[in-house]
Amino acid sequence: MLGLLAALVIVALVAVGAIIYAIRASQRTRVQQGRDVEQLEAARVQIETERRAAEVEAKDAALKLRSALEDELRERRAEAARQEQRVQQREEQLDRRLDEVTSRHLAITEREQQLAAAQAELEAARAEEQRTLERIAGLTRDEARQQILAGLDRELTVEKADRIRRAEAEVRAEVDAQSRELLITTIQRHAADQTGETSVSVVPLPNDEVKGRIIGREGRNIRALEAATGVDLIIDDTPEAVILSGFDPVRREVARVTLNRLLADGRIHPARIEEMVAKARTEVGQRITEEGEQALFELGLQGVHPELVKLVGTLRFRYSYGQNVLAHSKEVGFLAGMIAAELGVDEHLAKEAGMLHDIGKAVDHEVEGSHAVIGGEILRRLGRPDAVIHAVQAHHYDVEPTGIIAFTVLSADAISASRPGARRETLASYIKRLEKLEEIANGFEGVERSFALQAGREVRIMVKPDRIDDAQATVLARDIVRRIEGEMSYPGTIKVTVVRETRAVDYAK
Repeated sequence: MLGLLAALVIVALVAVGAIIYAIRASQRTRVQQGRDVEQLEAARVQIETERRAAEVEAKDAALKLRSALEDELRERRAEAARQEQRVQQREEQLDRRLDEVTSRHLAITEREQQLAAAQAELEAARAEEQRTLERIAGLTRDEARQQILAGLDRELTVEKADRIRRAEAEVRAEVDAQSRELLITTIQRHAADQTGETSVSVVPLPNDEVKGRIIGREGRNIRALEAATGVDLIIDDTPEAVILSGFDPVRREVARVTLNRLLADGRIHPARIEEMVAKARTEVGQRITEEGEQALFELGLQGVHPELVKLVGTLRFRYSYGQNVLAHSKEVGFLAGMIAAELGVDEHLAKEAGMLHDIGKAVDHEVEGSHAVIGGEILRRLGRPDAVIHAVQAHHYDVEPTGIIAFTVLSADAISASRPGARRETLASYIKRLEKLEEIANGFEGVERSFALQAGREVRIMVKPDRIDDAQATVLARDIVRRIEGEMSYPGTIKVTVVRETRAVDYAK
C-alpha cells in the first residue's frame, strides 16, 4: 500500500512538474512572440522611412532631369535661332552676289558685242589693206607668204649652221682639254719603264771547241737539232756563241733550252737531242702557262679559260718593233683600267679588253688575217664579253669603234706604243718608209710636192690649184690612202692631208 502510495505520489509530482514546464514554456513563447511583433513593427517603420526617402530622392532626380532637359531644350532653341539667322544672312549674301553676277554678265555681253563690232571693222580694214597691197605689189597673199617664209627659212638656216659651228668649236675645245688632262693623269699614274728587246736568241758557249761537238760527225748533230726544233743554228766565227734563227720565238726558246741542257750534260748525239727537245717543250709549256697566269693575276682577271691563259703566256715570246707583246699588253690593260676609272665606266672590262687586245699575235703566224680580227674571233669562241671582243677588233680600226671601252683601249694602246724607247725601228727601214710615203704621194697627177711628217704618221701634200679643185682634192686624198694601205706596212695609222692654196699677186706702180 505504501508502495502504491509512493508511486502515486511520484506520478503526481511528475505531472505537476510537466504542468509547470508547460506553463513556463507558454510564457516564454508569449514573450518571444511579443518580441517578434516589436521587431516586425520596427522593420515596418524602417521600410516606410526608406520608402519615403527613396520617393524624395526620386522626386529630386526627376526635378533635376526635368531642369536639365529644359536647359538643353532652351540651348537647342537658341542654336536653331542662330542657325536660322546665319542661313538668312547667307541667303541675303547670295542674293547680293547674284545681283552682282547678273550685272557683270550684262556688262560682259555688252562688251562682247562691242568687241565683235570692232573685230568686224578690223577684218574689213585688213581685207581692204590686203587688196590694196596685192594691187600695189602685184602678188597674191599666198605668194607673198611663200616669199617671206622662204627668206626667213634661209636666214634661220644660216643662223642655225653658225650656232652649230660655234657649239661644236666650244665642245671640241672643252673635250680636247679634258682629254689631254685625262691622258696626262693616266700616264703619270702609270709611268712604266721601257726597254728594247731583241728577237735573236744567242746561246753562249764555254769555248769554241764545243762548236765541233754541236755540229757532230758529218753534221748529224746539228741536223738532228734543227729537225727536232724547227730552228736554224748559225755557227760562224762569232767567238763562243751560237745564234738561233727562226720565225717562231717559242721554237727558238725550246732550241735554246735544249742546247743549254745538252752543253750541261755533255752528251750530244741524235737520240739525246730528241729526249732533251721533248723535256724542253714541256718546260717551255709550263713557263707559258705560268707567265699567262701571272699576267692575268696582276690585272685581277680571274675565271679565264685555260686556252686563253696559254695564249696570253705565249705573248711573252712575241715582239713588235722590239717591244715585248706581253709587257705591252699588261701596260695597255693597266692604262685602259685607269682611263676607265677616270671616266667612271667599267674598269674591270677595260682592263680585260686592254690585256687581251693583242691576243691574236699569239697565233697570227699560223692564221691568215689581221691580228685584231683573229683575236676577236678567239675571244668570241671562248665566250668573252661583246664589249671586249669589239674593243679588240677595233683597236686598229679593222672595224669602226663605237663604245667607250673600244676608244679607251685605242688610247691606252697608243700611249704604250708611243712611250720613248718602247719600240725600236732601224734607221734604214725608217728612212725607207718615209721615202715610200713621199714617193706614193708624188706619183699622182696634180701633186706639186709632199712632205712626210711626225715620224711617218702624217703625209702633207701640196697640189697645183689650177689643176686640182676642192672636190678633186677630197678624191685625191682617198686615192692616196688606198695606195698607202695596199703597198705599205706600218704601225698605227697614217694621216693624209691635201692642201690646195690659191694666191692672187699684183703690184702697185
